[in-house]
Amino acid sequence: MAFKENLKTELEFKNLKVKEIASQTGISRRTIDQYLATAAKMPSAENAVKIAQVLGVSVEYLVNGTEPEKNPSAKQTEQNQLHLYRKYHDLIEKMEGFSEKKQNLVNTLVNNLADI
Repeated sequence: MAFKENLKTELEFKNLKVKEIASQTGISRRTIDQYLATAAKMPSAENAVKIAQVLGVSVEYLVNGTEPEKNPSAKQTEQNQLHLYRKYHDLIEKMEGFSEKKQNLVNTLVNNLADI
């Protein structure tokens, strides 16, 4: 993923608006909008660091979608789990509100679809 997609994903995941991230980073709203635009421009290193700090992610994650490696195998597993959580966050929250019976029905449906 490119910077703009990773930034958009993190803003949605953290439920932040452009004006909020602009305020917290000291970067103008217009500049943040440019990072999210169709023909997005890459931020300066300084702005990328500010954004990453506010979002609680690494600059590397914002730029290329991966975290810096510490212990490659453990870090990869953690990264995959975090990626899946971000991807399915809304679905998980909805499922948490379901009764146990509905959760079991969804589980059955997903398992049956996986077998197709």
